[in-house]
Amino acid sequence: MKEKEKIGYISTTRLIDFANHPFKVEENSAFYELMDSIQRDGVLVPLIVRESKASAGNYEIISGHRRKTACVVLGINEVPAIIRELDDDQAVLEMVDSNLQREHIKPSEKAFAYKMKLEALQNQGRSFGQLDQKSGGYDARKELSKQIGESERQIQRYIRLTNLIPKILQMVDDGVIAFTVAVELSYLTEDEQYELHAVMDIEQCTPSLSQANRMKRMSQGEVLDMDMIYQVLEEIKPNQREVIKLDLSKVAKYMPRNYTPKQIEDLIEKLLMDWSVSNRTYS
Repeated sequence: MKEKEKIGYISTTRLIDFANHPFKVEENSAFYELMDSIQRDGVLVPLIVRESKASAGNYEIISGHRRKTACVVLGINEVPAIIRELDDDQAVLEMVDSNLQREHIKPSEKAFAYKMKLEALQNQGRSFGQLDQKSGGYDARKELSKQIGESERQIQRYIRLTNLIPKILQMVDDGVIAFTVAVELSYLTEDEQYELHAVMDIEQCTPSLSQANRMKRMSQGEVLDMDMIYQVLEEIKPNQREVIKLDLSKVAKYMPRNYTPKQIEDLIEKLLMDWSVSNRTYS
């Protein structure tokens, strides 16, 4: 690899984003810290790029999208870069690996990054003439699991998220929909997901895990429509039921001193039952 790379300065106008780059460049606190660092000390870590196949004379960024964007904002016209000779699969693997080092990675970023890396590993396995999983040879899923430190099942669950429509995937990234719920929703068809999003928007609610699982099974049975989605989401979830909380100190003085909280709860329930029966008797 070393003999196939060059180091130099490249104009930011000649840098283009990696195709289908899954990692977002957001102007958050970490981005502003990076800008401050570049403004103070310059770009300390060179970008990694390769010559663009689609645009002659330009370079595709493998690693360094945030650094390039920060430089553009700061008005810096040239950046240090390592130019490497990489085929498509090598480029994907290096792009994913360099970005997975980030401290905060969104579920959607992991989902598409894992999918891209898995496909690249599968392509390499075929190119090198390695046996497939059924033949007992090279297993891209196992290799990916070993490289990134996630179980094969968890990797597959993340990849399922790539089947979500953008609006629902954004809700997962924003923490509005839980990861486990999102995995179940990924089995809905695209049309069903758009209908679900419309209902969630109107009702201002999101499904629980059990509700998402029910909709998944309805979708698989081809009986899920907007009316059924309404019906499922209108069910009261356990955490939506009203709960009355009592200050124990206010009632403990009326109870025997050796009563436990559970005994106090049971006694209150019995007294309320007696009161209810008494009211029915005299009404």
